[in-house]
Amino acid sequence: MLSIQKTVHRDGRLAAGDPRLRSYEGVLPGFSVRQLLPEHQKQWLSWLRTQGIDTSAGIPGIHRPAGKQGKVGDDVSNAPPVYSKDQTPAAFLAGEFIRWLGEQEQAAPWFGHISFISPHPPFIVPQPYNTMYDPADGPAFRRAANWQAEAQSHPYLAYDLGLQKRTKFVPGAEGKVRDWSEENFRRIRALYYGMISELDAQLGRIWEALKAAGSWDDTVVVLTSDHAEMMGDHFMLGKGGFFDASYHIPLIVRDPRRTEAAGASIDRFTEAVDVFPTLLDLIGAAPEPHLDGRSLASWLDGEEPADWRDAAHWEFDFRSVADGEAERHFGIGSRDCNLAVLRTEAFKYVHFGGGLPPLLFDLASDPDELSNLAHDPAYLPVRVELAEKMLTWRANHLDQSLALAELTKDGVAGHVSKTAGSRE
Repeated sequence: MLSIQKTVHRDGRLAAGDPRLRSYEGVLPGFSVRQLLPEHQKQWLSWLRTQGIDTSAGIPGIHRPAGKQGKVGDDVSNAPPVYSKDQTPAAFLAGEFIRWLGEQEQAAPWFGHISFISPHPPFIVPQPYNTMYDPADGPAFRRAANWQAEAQSHPYLAYDLGLQKRTKFVPGAEGKVRDWSEENFRRIRALYYGMISELDAQLGRIWEALKAAGSWDDTVVVLTSDHAEMMGDHFMLGKGGFFDASYHIPLIVRDPRRTEAAGASIDRFTEAVDVFPTLLDLIGAAPEPHLDGRSLASWLDGEEPADWRDAAHWEFDFRSVADGEAERHFGIGSRDCNLAVLRTEAFKYVHFGGGLPPLLFDLASDPDELSNLAHDPAYLPVRVELAEKMLTWRANHLDQSLALAELTKDGVAGHVSKTAGSRE
């Protein structure tokens, strides 16, 4: 067992040297950890070494094509890594869960949370997934004629396009993401599809383990993600910003006791905050009054809840408290480096802090989000209506008690409110 001494000041705050102040990774109180797998992936690397894999390249080097530990060139390769399909990080985590499941008493209740890194940069996947999809297949990218046109459409897009570096997504690649050719973006997308299929195979192992343990027919399964992936749309990769491509995520809920709507696909707005109240509802626990989301249990029964939301909301902070990069670029303070989105079926409204111009997209005529109508007089009533709805939503949910602090490898940068985490 690894034991870490945790030091706390008398007033309840963490001491300056506490390791929890140097990374956002970790598990919140209330969970018993079976297997950590942070981004450094040391636990996985150790597991690989026991199977005779050379892990001396470390992270991210081991995620490069086998034999290419230096520069990888300008073009994206689908060459596989040194590890096999049975040795991926997803295979490692799935195996740990299956071993843990085998230790549980069959009649005793349990709760398990598995957080897979994949699909995620770096974009590389073993055989056969690396050639499973043809780069020529797939829909057209949602974007303007070139990245310069995207950059001219809004100051934030110009900033974001200038930040994205290829090496974050393909270790060893030089240059910026925006300059990759369409062929390279398509190669990356084919690899990403392969990574999804690799993860699907590991989920299949888990489903089979649940069935073998006699738990499949009395286990609620929720499959979702923390974010989506731009994947070449608007000449971008990764997450963040305001585009749908970065926020349209999967949400699958299976309750074996509820078969009325089994296999149905619900085309309505849900948000990540709905997952927790749904789980409480499914186990018969009373809802907590402070929760922002709503239970999805009625949908599982084939019933539409009354007064369901008609829009999705999200926020994104692009502040950089530690080094002040975004703040210097825009000439605004950390509190202003944020955007908020209200997305209805017909429109998307994006509000920026710091005086940056707003965005308004008519999604019926412009599903690719290319034409900003925020300053079109004909759309002024729509903009005002959505801005008022957003103001109401933000008034209900805004809390910036931790907004001016950032955890770094050197500790906390910025300021932490003494009342952070407390709510009336």
